[in-house]
Amino acid sequence: MKALVYKSTGSWYVVKTEAGQVLNARIKGVFKIDGITSTNPIAVGDEVEVETENEGEGTVMITEILPRRNYITRQSPSHKKQHHIVASNLDQSLLFATLRDPKTSQGFIDRFLVTCEAYHIPALIVFNKADLYKKKEQEQYEVLQAMYNDIGYTTVLMSVPKGEGVEEVKDLLKDKITLMSGHSGVGKSTFINSIFPELKLKTQDVSGWSGKGMHTTTFAEMFDLPFGGKIIDTPGMREFGLVDISKQELSHYFPEMAKRINDCQFNNCLHINEPGCAVKKAVEDGIIYEERFFSYYKILESIEEKEY
Repeated sequence: MKALVYKSTGSWYVVKTEAGQVLNARIKGVFKIDGITSTNPIAVGDEVEVETENEGEGTVMITEILPRRNYITRQSPSHKKQHHIVASNLDQSLLFATLRDPKTSQGFIDRFLVTCEAYHIPALIVFNKADLYKKKEQEQYEVLQAMYNDIGYTTVLMSVPKGEGVEEVKDLLKDKITLMSGHSGVGKSTFINSIFPELKLKTQDVSGWSGKGMHTTTFAEMFDLPFGGKIIDTPGMREFGLVDISKQELSHYFPEMAKRINDCQFNNCLHINEPGCAVKKAVEDGIIYEERFFSYYKILESIEEKEY
């Protein structure tokens, strides 16, 4: 019978059958998926075939993974050359960002967006904790909102305590399977608790967050939304490691650059010092935001460091 993976702890899985039955599951044998060297063969969001193992024990055996529509990975914490599949079969990905307590850098936001573009998963950005913003943060938000909206991304300003933007975010989640991500302390758990008070997810005090241990094993978990759709919560992720993106490909994942790369004089243009570069000209003309180009350059440099 078919089932959907709701939680993975590495060796055991929680699955829900089409009839709505929640069961514990194990893997039968070793799964090898063509083209993916992953530390976790089965991910949250996977559709699987299961067989009853022992009648009456409520456990089943996963015998097959059905083809994935998509998936998103990050660099494995323990094996730098392997992937860790975060989740699969997604409709969209939502990043929780904050402009204070803690501040999410634009570089982090742009890396997240590049990863989503690379995996063909539409991305949304929620700027949370609006109740803490002073004049400076409010002005920063307006600049970022204008920039990301111009590029084509949806942004929402939200405050859970004030109820601001909460219904707007719920509308975006309705009837979709959404991966939710962000640094620790950005209010993701507080938002989830506002939808499911009974879950009582632990919320993390920012002052107690050292930033250490962020790449230790974290278990994603899927929840059915009461108003339709599902969310996949990923605890405290520092960043999705850009494991498979080459320097040559990077500009393809900045939508405002991708539109112009065919107009560059050289087809292997990296948009740094090459003559006849259409991307650099668009930056000079104010068509591409300088801040985004700076993010591109920083990511490009980080890819160079890994390659040598």
